[in-house]
Amino acid sequence: MEHYGVWSLFPPLLAIILAIKTRQVFLSLILGIWIGWVTLSDWNFFKGTLATIQALVDVFKEPGNTRTIMFSSLVGALIAFIQHSGGVDGFIKYVNRFLQKIEARPRGNSRMVVQLLAWLVGTAIFVESSINALTVGSIFRPIFDRLKIPREKLAYIADSISAPTCILIPLNAWGAYIMGLLLAQGLSDPLSIMLKAYPLNFYPFLAMLTVVLVIVTQKDIGPMRKAEKRAKEEGKVIADGATPMISSEVIALEKKEGAPARARNMIIPIFTMVFMMPVGLTYSGWQQVQNIDTLPFGEALFEALSHGSGSTAVLWAVLSAILVSAILYRSQKIFKLKEIIDLTFKGVGGLIPLALLMMLAFAIGRVSRELGTGVYAAELAKSWLSPHFVPVILFLVSSFVAFSTGTSWGTFAIMLAVGIPMAQAMHISIPLTVGAVLGGGVFGDHCSPISDTTIISSMASASDHIDHVKTQLPYALSAASVAGVLYLILGFFM
Repeated sequence: MEHYGVWSLFPPLLAIILAIKTRQVFLSLILGIWIGWVTLSDWNFFKGTLATIQALVDVFKEPGNTRTIMFSSLVGALIAFIQHSGGVDGFIKYVNRFLQKIEARPRGNSRMVVQLLAWLVGTAIFVESSINALTVGSIFRPIFDRLKIPREKLAYIADSISAPTCILIPLNAWGAYIMGLLLAQGLSDPLSIMLKAYPLNFYPFLAMLTVVLVIVTQKDIGPMRKAEKRAKEEGKVIADGATPMISSEVIALEKKEGAPARARNMIIPIFTMVFMMPVGLTYSGWQQVQNIDTLPFGEALFEALSHGSGSTAVLWAVLSAILVSAILYRSQKIFKLKEIIDLTFKGVGGLIPLALLMMLAFAIGRVSRELGTGVYAAELAKSWLSPHFVPVILFLVSSFVAFSTGTSWGTFAIMLAVGIPMAQAMHISIPLTVGAVLGGGVFGDHCSPISDTTIISSMASASDHIDHVKTQLPYALSAASVAGVLYLILGFFM
């Protein structure tokens, strides 16, 4: 494949440098796309600008891109529904009943049980990382305070299971976004590659496992040990002089006044979305497999799932969930028809920035392919870098970019556009490459003090934000170190 030499590196490098310097991911991606098309237009700035505009329009020529962007916007409507209907409040109320029983037990093991329950609840809420952190913080903060567990520990638990859970259970916007990025790199079977990459996405597994080990062993390190000692001996759940963040400020949409708090108003819509995803994959993939009617049912089902359209499945799933939600809430007379429509637009509007980010991610992926960025990077690296070290380097660079910018999704957009072509040119395992980029993006985002999930975890737990960042950093670094070693080892075998 032809490439533009050193100029082919400019778009992703410019996007990375500007994102780190300005922390404005949208602007950085736009400028990266623009400089790419200016290069392709032989440095004619006028033609390059027109080509940039056309490239953004052309994103929607790909049905998969359009479906993914639609899903990412519509999931905002579903989130608005379950919040405003009282579904989240009902779920919180339901869990609190169980917590009251736990609290009535002797205090010998109640601290451990409550923390494990917080981990389990957060793991179960995989539809969206912010909802995950908000729910865990809101539910468990009162009982953590009563049991004298420091707020920093609650923020750490909430933060460590928000993004890791969402990326490991791809039945949400995360899965759709990642499949869209893989499709944008010309990979014909993005679902299969994503599923193969997930076991190789080590950091989220290790981060969640670290939380369990800390809870069960009751062994803390670094600043968290001091926080636990302060809470146990002095009864102070936050440090003297700390400034707790207020969780109510991040709750985008409160329960409608007078609406009953019913857990089923959250559980049924989410279950519908989860159930419809494999149904959509099977249906969309059934016609793609030749002679599928001659295969045994189990084998035919597996083939259909592996050949199904991920973007089609998630779009059908979220539309089904929205429809079920509308019927559910209307039958309970919680919302009138006009309120349902207004709430849908409000939820979609709240996630327009996400849709724009996805559009830009697809666009920078295309211009990087046109320039041959990955091919040139691979040729450059061959002269001094063994292919065995590429996975760990991609993990480290992705971690740095995500930490500096506070966004894992923006990191995925930039690094997959570079990493996948490199892997293809240097004959490196693509699933391992994808896993390294995803793991690095989540790690950097997890640790970053400017990350949305880090801030929301502090807010939902009413913890001092800097104290939260400092206390969780040793655990995150420990998990990331193990992940880095695994990428280094597997680089020699895959």
